[in-house]
Amino acid sequence: MTMEGWGEMDIISWIALIIICYILIRSIVKFIRGKNVRAYMERSGSYFSAELFYTLLVIYSIVIIGFALIYFILSFQHITLVENGELRQVNTIGTLIHSLYFSGVTLLTIGYGDITPIGIGRLIALIEAMIGYILPTAFVLRLVQTNQRDREQ
Repeated sequence: MTMEGWGEMDIISWIALIIICYILIRSIVKFIRGKNVRAYMERSGSYFSAELFYTLLVIYSIVIIGFALIYFILSFQHITLVENGELRQVNTIGTLIHSLYFSGVTLLTIGYGDITPIGIGRLIALIEAMIGYILPTAFVLRLVQTNQRDREQ
């Protein structure tokens, strides 16, 4: 895709991409800062709970759905996901399903190779994979830091 293709994106697509990116970044930063996690741990004294598990699950869901929506929006600009090396034309629901599948597999496993991105989608997939590695590490580090602060007090 050339830079001219970016000029062809309509304003609604740009607004949607900006909103999705904002929500993703805000959710991840809020999770990494861990204010809610720290407050819960101080109340309960527990370092694992259903609430912490659900928080992590919600963050992963937000990231998967957010990136899927980015891939979905970009598919209308012909930045598509290629399945088994072939460019297939699928309906809107099929594109959304492929986007969700690809996003989940990229975030959680770094991909199977059955669906591959084209163009700027490759960079987006790399960013998503990096987030998939960073989130659990950030969660564990936040728990360790909170535990150390509690011992010092």
